[in-house]
Amino acid sequence: MSARRVWLGPLLIAMSAALAGCGQGGADQAPALSKLPLVGGARIVSRARQCDPGANAFCALELVLVDPRAPTSTALLASELRSLRQRGWTPTAGDFGQEKAADSPGHKLRLTYGTAAAELEGIDLGWIQRSDTIARSLSGTMFDRASALSLMLEAGSA
Repeated sequence: MSARRVWLGPLLIAMSAALAGCGQGGADQAPALSKLPLVGGARIVSRARQCDPGANAFCALELVLVDPRAPTSTALLASELRSLRQRGWTPTAGDFGQEKAADSPGHKLRLTYGTAAAELEGIDLGWIQRSDTIARSLSGTMFDRASALSLMLEAGSA
């Protein structure tokens, strides 16, 4: 019985440490906003950090971007896509039809983005989840008739 206790204690400690590290890979840290190329003149009016502590733990940075110079949110979306491409980001599919996405050079970051109207529709229909802060901010931009995008920046697959 005492021989079992000798190796059982260290084994349990080692297993606990191994399990505690599973899926964490820096998951408590959202990507740095400074790594995101934004359209010149646009400004961030709202931000929130969203974390999922599940098996594939991650933290993402949610943002609402407004550009008073853009005539429409669709025009702002096109400008952001051009800005990303100019900096070497690769366009990819978003989480649903009206949403766009892009991977940074080296695939270290992934950006998902869409117009305020499209993102609010996705939230309402349950296609995507955004924090209440972001949903309220997107709604406010619609009432203000502002050209706005919802952005979600997260660590990529690399």
